[in-house]
Amino acid sequence: MTTRLASLGLTIACAVLVAACAAPADPRSTEQQLIAQADAWDKAIVRKDRAAIESNMASRFFHIGGDGSTSERDEFVADLLDPELSIDPYAVEDLRVRLHGDTALLSATTRMTGRYKGKPFETHYRYIDTYVRENGHWKIVAVQITQLKK
Repeated sequence: MTTRLASLGLTIACAVLVAACAAPADPRSTEQQLIAQADAWDKAIVRKDRAAIESNMASRFFHIGGDGSTSERDEFVADLLDPELSIDPYAVEDLRVRLHGDTALLSATTRMTGRYKGKPFETHYRYIDTYVRENGHWKIVAVQITQLKK
């Protein structure tokens, strides 16, 4: 009987531990983590840091541009790293994070300036970044951009 009670106690203790580990993270903490991660990604893009850019991206990343064009991860990264492209530091406006379990949608607007092939450019767009949590890590799986009128 003592062995059976000890076994039951161990089973209950394990169940409590598993439940505690499986408890959802504080949504505010998750939102702050995603905001910091997105900000670090934006800064990596400006400084053309391939490793930092790619470390934020899922292998199956997909992009839809403001003109309806599409690109996969490798093409998207190559476009960002194009030596003819220079992006000025930019600010993200009205960032909102929407959590849906292991999926997060980050939406905002951005006014971006820079130079491409020696010519200055300016763009204003709204975007949505889709992040998925896999194995405890958030990775961006999709970006969609909509150009806004000047």
